[in-house]
Amino acid sequence: MKYLALALLVCALLPLSNAFCMRKPMKLGMTHCKDDVDNTWHAVGSKWRNSACMKCTCEECCSAFSTPRSFPADCVSVFDPVACKYTVHKKDDPTVHCPVFGSVGK
Repeated sequence: MKYLALALLVCALLPLSNAFCMRKPMKLGMTHCKDDVDNTWHAVGSKWRNSACMKCTCEECCSAFSTPRSFPADCVSVFDPVACKYTVHKKDDPTVHCPVFGSVGK
């Protein structure tokens, strides 16, 4: 019964966790790779975040943020490119944060 409950939970959460990733081919003997967004070079085995808010390694880059998809109608989501995250606040008052009922990514 525990496994059935766990399987149902995983199936329910799967649509909420579809992070955007791009795989990159690695060549034998590589010591460095180039970030396709920033055109910067990085050592194999290192991790970095590029200017498009992607968490990267030489093998792949994945979105480093979640996108809010369900929040009250009187609220708006705004992306902060410096912090690489969305904030959700009242349309008429940015100091009042709103609850988020679901998000996609990360």
